[in-house]
Amino acid sequence: MAEEKKNESLQLSCFYVGKALCGMDINQVQEINKELLFTDVPQAPDYVLGIMNLRGRIVTIIDMGKKLGLGRTKMTSLSRVIIVHYREEYVGLLVDRIADVHTVYEEDISPPPSNIKGVRGTYFKGVVRIKNGLVAIVDVEKVLEL
Repeated sequence: MAEEKKNESLQLSCFYVGKALCGMDINQVQEINKELLFTDVPQAPDYVLGIMNLRGRIVTIIDMGKKLGLGRTKMTSLSRVIIVHYREEYVGLLVDRIADVHTVYEEDISPPPSNIKGVRGTYFKGVVRIKNGLVAIVDVEKVLEL
């Protein structure tokens, strides 16, 4: 059984937060949105940019740069909000830009180092080498915990 787990593939939806190439299981991604208009939420943590209405659902928007310790994400024409479902609600993760989807294998994933290009390593499940470098695999549950 353990041998089967090692050979399982995983599709990573990849994106950049600053210069860090990150990825998450594509099954966690509900959609990718380019809408960057948010309503402020008074007294919210500094990484919460605000909320938005997405087809009748209220979505809390998190600045991934700020949450990962890389400073505020600069909103540009390439910035996107990755919508994920978390604990009965939708949360948007603001990232600098979207990258490719990569298929990786469980056996190729290494434990995360404590510091990945200045990013807090506790928010990652592991790292995996791809053709262009390393992808830090985001642990969405840990990122969104209070």
